[in-house]
Amino acid sequence: MRRVKYAILGAGTSGLTALSLIRKQTDDFVIINGGHYGTTCARVGCMPSKAMIQSANIYHKRHHYDEFGLAGSESVTVDTAKVMQRVRRLRDRFTTGVKAGTTDSLKEGQLISGYAKFVGENRLEVNGEVIEAERIIIATGSRPVIPEPWKAIGDRLHTSDTLFELPVLPERIAVIGLGIIGLELGQAMSRLGVSITGFEMQERIAGLSAPEVAQKAVELISKDFPLHLGESAQLERTDQGVLIKTSNSEVEVDVVLASLGRRPNLDLLDLNAAGIKLDSRGMPTFDLNTMQVEDKPIFIAGDVNAFRPILHEAGYEGKMAAINAINYPDITAYERKTPLGIAFTDPDIGMFGMSYSSLNQDEVEVANFNLERNNGRAIVMHEDHGMICLYADKSTKKLLGGELIMPHAEHFTHLLAWAVEQGMTIADLVKMPFYHPVLEEALQSAIQNLYDALYVDSEDRIAPELTVMQ
Repeated sequence: MRRVKYAILGAGTSGLTALSLIRKQTDDFVIINGGHYGTTCARVGCMPSKAMIQSANIYHKRHHYDEFGLAGSESVTVDTAKVMQRVRRLRDRFTTGVKAGTTDSLKEGQLISGYAKFVGENRLEVNGEVIEAERIIIATGSRPVIPEPWKAIGDRLHTSDTLFELPVLPERIAVIGLGIIGLELGQAMSRLGVSITGFEMQERIAGLSAPEVAQKAVELISKDFPLHLGESAQLERTDQGVLIKTSNSEVEVDVVLASLGRRPNLDLLDLNAAGIKLDSRGMPTFDLNTMQVEDKPIFIAGDVNAFRPILHEAGYEGKMAAINAINYPDITAYERKTPLGIAFTDPDIGMFGMSYSSLNQDEVEVANFNLERNNGRAIVMHEDHGMICLYADKSTKKLLGGELIMPHAEHFTHLLAWAVEQGMTIADLVKMPFYHPVLEEALQSAIQNLYDALYVDSEDRIAPELTVMQ
């Protein structure tokens, strides 16, 4: 039986982040990975999807040539085979880079390809070998959710894990599940000439809960492809493809893209053998601020814990898990980062801080700002569409969070999340400099609306942006 100080299960973002810290301390570790290498983000997530989106949005711009006095839009064509080739070429570049700096640089015996399972509290079995580890980090990631009945559709069913392997895009695709991934890929493929139909059980898309923003998102995204919201879809394989049925619609497509979320890769680990109790969802109890499972020398990080399955959170959790594994039994609790989410649709969708659905409406002030005909920069860009919703605590006057759909929201969502992280009040924000003409002025207007509502009796209401010299 082999003995090591550390065992890391999974070579994704969390596992590799933990590895980078542990290998600075010692060579006495092993990292065990089942399946592909190169991280979910680089291989089937963030990066290949953005490559497809970039091609789609450039091609889509031909529709606006006339607005800008340009000609020749009718001569622009798309070759989806070449688009998909570029997606895979960039995907391979990113994954190769990840592996070169991590798993490819390990010494012999430090990397094991295979699926590990617990055979005791400190013991793992992989490929028939038993390994005893003093401290274990579980970072086995996740996989797409596929309802069991849908598997009968066979090769006409795809997920984001398989879509990018298609040599060309089919003519007709149903996207079922309109969260961030479904919306990004659905809109991109629609703009590349695919006939897309979207289905979502919720009445809203992208996980939005602020009413005005959610409504505006449906309005804008539905310009690219039809959305069927608020009911489940039934699938049936046909000779020509797949028939999708709801209570009031029926459409036949060539393939289905299932975008129903991702499931933690815990089922093969046999956590019970490690003495770990599981809840009704099959999840272990762990501390969100330490990543420790129960009181054991076991830590869980990244998509596998299903808390915030997104790359920057996975990396942060990998660091917490590694540091606490190194210092065990001395465990340190760390603050979590301000929640931050972005959908790279057009326009972008952003969410930061507290979600609207979690607010106590009696304790917060909410302000909305509609971009339509209200921002000079957006107007000249021919992109004056979108909605911003911000909310602040009535007592502390601090910005709590918000949701927005607008051009380049990926950048503004970051700025606003940083403001929440720094505990800034609306009075702090209203004093920030704003250039003209810029899209940031739309944020300025939303912030001003919040200020007017929160600081009703303020002496600075006439010119709150002015600061008296000390």
